[in-house]
Amino acid sequence: MARVVRIHEHGGPEVLRIEDVDVRPPGRGEIQIRVKALGLNRAEALLRNGTYIETPTLPSGLGLEAAGLVEAIGEGVDNFVLGDAVSVVPPVSMVCWPAYGEIATFPAELIVKHPPSLSWEAAAAVWMPYLTAYGALVDIAKLRSEDFIVITAASSSVGIAAVQFANMLGATPIAVTRTSAKKEALLGVGAAHVITSDEEDLESRLKDIAGVAGVRAVFDPIGGPIFEPLTAAMSRGGILIEYGGLSRKDTPFPLFAVLSKSLTLRGYLVHEIVGDPARLKAAKAFILEGLEAGALKPVVAKTFTFDRIVEAHRFLESNEQFGKIVVTV
Repeated sequence: MARVVRIHEHGGPEVLRIEDVDVRPPGRGEIQIRVKALGLNRAEALLRNGTYIETPTLPSGLGLEAAGLVEAIGEGVDNFVLGDAVSVVPPVSMVCWPAYGEIATFPAELIVKHPPSLSWEAAAAVWMPYLTAYGALVDIAKLRSEDFIVITAASSSVGIAAVQFANMLGATPIAVTRTSAKKEALLGVGAAHVITSDEEDLESRLKDIAGVAGVRAVFDPIGGPIFEPLTAAMSRGGILIEYGGLSRKDTPFPLFAVLSKSLTLRGYLVHEIVGDPARLKAAKAFILEGLEAGALKPVVAKTFTFDRIVEAHRFLESNEQFGKIVVTV
């Protein structure tokens, strides 16, 4: 038996229940870990309220990120021993492999021995943000040292990871946040410029910063009306990578900018990397190198104990956090 978090109905944070359940042993090609910390993601709130891309059969577990100790090893798994300190690459399906629990099971290829310098909280804050940012900036955009890149929702864990990647690659990260409340924190994690979109004119500020070169890459989880000022400031042949849809307003198609500048508007999900063994292998190596060198540093906004999972989800939806919310088990 182990304590796990499940939902029996869709709704707000209050539908999360901690229950004692029988935990199956790991199957062939799987590893079971004793969880020490969990990283929270907006995808889990979407699954909880019934608006995620995956529709679970209820009751359902949830959760995408964890770090802990190897508890049991399934048949056909090599290179791991009981007690190894590991963290988890987010699975394609959190319904099949939910992370919220004292014990959790995952495919072995998603288990990583992270640098021993990382705390459990930091290790649980690595793979979703850094894989997401890696796939967009390194794998797809192939960010270069001369590039200006705009990162919206920059105070999220993915946004912070993108800022760190841009600096690691020698590019110039321009962070966009709604108000000045998080400006100094963004400068502190490496943003070269910070634009407060509720307080400044986004298009004119981007053009002032990037000059005639323009912005070659945009990394955005918002959509909506922001597309027009973003594309207006982009360079010829630039790429806008959309990985979310947080705006509740319609997203206009900036036809004139796309045509006149030969822009690429690219939808992206981290599943592209997770589901491709060769790309995932390259991503793991790149991220681990950055972690070991200190160029990549997970930022933990706040930690909650497992018993406070409802409160943790309320904080997740408050938009007050800077970085990753972590739950300790």
